Amino acid sequence: MTPAAHSISSDALDEQIEQAARLMAGARRSVALTGAGLSVESGIPPFRGPGGLWTRYGEPPLDGYQRFLADPARAWRERLEPVEPWAIGLRDTLVAARPNPGHEALAELERQGWLHALITQNIDDLHRQAGSRALLEIHGNHRLVRCIGCNRRSAPESLELDPQDLPPRCAACGGLLKGDTVQFGEPIPCDVLEGCWSAVEQADCMLVVGTSNTVYPAAELPLAVLRGGGAVIEVNPHESDLSPLPTLVARGPGGEVLPRLLDHLLALREQPGTLHPPERAH
Repeated sequence: MTPAAHSISSDALDEQIEQAARLMAGARRSVALTGAGLSVESGIPPFRGPGGLWTRYGEPPLDGYQRFLADPARAWRERLEPVEPWAIGLRDTLVAARPNPGHEALAELERQGWLHALITQNIDDLHRQAGSRALLEIHGNHRLVRCIGCNRRSAPESLELDPQDLPPRCAACGGLLKGDTVQFGEPIPCDVLEGCWSAVEQADCMLVVGTSNTVYPAAELPLAVLRGGGAVIEVNPHESDLSPLPTLVARGPGGEVLPRLLDHLLALREQPGTLHPPERAH
């Protein structure tokens, strides 16, 4: 069952956002975790449930990675010219999507020094398009290709793809290249996972935006921040598995809450008494 959105007054939400800004202003290092809810605000339906991509077009195979390993040339042909309804539907939906104000606010939080890493479960590339750079895409990026040997990533446009000579190989190590999106049956790339845990271990504040917090290992990350004594701020119009636990909940959509959070932080910068000036993200 999909949880219902909470009805909350504008004044109450304003107070929640102001409290969230003060938590971030008092933090030494903040990170963010985003999920499918933020992508929904850009017109990308969730995968499952009423109106979901897989509900409409069918699900990808649950052994997708094993199929890739068994016949990578065929997998590349299907990537270049998809024929399965789920693959065509996903491609067309992602290509049409654009960043929303929530993506743009997160990128500006990074530029202003309040956000030191952004971990996303989304594959849609919208954080990159919005300008986020300290980005950890835990499930990959549909626009990139990755070497399964050395994890080097590149844009497909940089490859000289010959349909008669598939699969392509990594210029650095000679390993197989595949789409960066993590398929069913595929382990999360170790470099991304290590980056996520490193960011979380250094953080004393985490924004959790638009995620049900049910998919692991991402769902474990806010819990690790809480165990370490840090603050967790949930931004979500719906109840989630995380909702009983965080320091603060801002019960609204990311596209509405995050720009207002940014405005509050900019206002706090002009006031004396901010606990910790933000360290600039590198």
